[in-house]
Amino acid sequence: MELGSTGLRVERRRRTAWCTVDNPDRPKTMSDEMYTELGKLIDAVEADAGLDALVVTGAGDVFIAGGDPATHTEDSDQAEDVELPFANLHRTGLPVVAAINGHCQASGVWFAVLADVAIASDRARFRLPELRLGVAAPWSSAILPAVVGLAWAKDLALTSRSISAAEALEIGLISRVVAHDELADAAERVVAELLEAAPAARAAWKAAVHKHISTIDDRSVGDSIRTPEANEGFAAYAERRPPNWSSRHPRRAGTQKDD
Repeated sequence: MELGSTGLRVERRRRTAWCTVDNPDRPKTMSDEMYTELGKLIDAVEADAGLDALVVTGAGDVFIAGGDPATHTEDSDQAEDVELPFANLHRTGLPVVAAINGHCQASGVWFAVLADVAIASDRARFRLPELRLGVAAPWSSAILPAVVGLAWAKDLALTSRSISAAEALEIGLISRVVAHDELADAAERVVAELLEAAPAARAAWKAAVHKHISTIDDRSVGDSIRTPEANEGFAAYAERRPPNWSSRHPRRAGTQKDD
């Protein structure tokens, strides 16, 4: 299966497409092109009569760790919104398994939530770092409370702390944890289990369930990385220094300045 992105390696394993996320240019990050091609891959596998399911995994010690802060630009007038794959993942009837081999953060967590089954290596770790970069991350505020509860959603997003696979399992962020060396075999077993369900009934059930999980407009995600705070957060990351945040916080949520 040919894709335009060099950061996604796709192979057929019998009737399952296996996609390995592996960015050779900027390891441990997703390029805009990779996001776009991952969305196209979901649609392509769904349309392929020779394929029944999709497994997405990562390379080395990283699953999906979000975009590359070093490529951020302040030129918001010319920058185009990234075509994210999550609307495709939200609506597809295709069985999708997230085989989380390692570090999973930001958009990686988003993918894990929307996959049919998220199975993790016991070495995997999960984190939401966006607020430390000045990014409001509208996806996590919209989706996570319904998945892990309000207390855990606040804890993970507001502190940006890393949690283990065992903790992610405990709070319901993922559904299974296996020994690292058993991850691929376990993912294949999950695919086999998913394919035992009647296809139309399975797709209808997924559609009904996903009505309870908010869809996030790509433009709102793009807007969240084009604020003055995001510009400062990304600049600080690139310059390897602490961000220079204002010492004041808005008196009311959503405001940009004090009255």
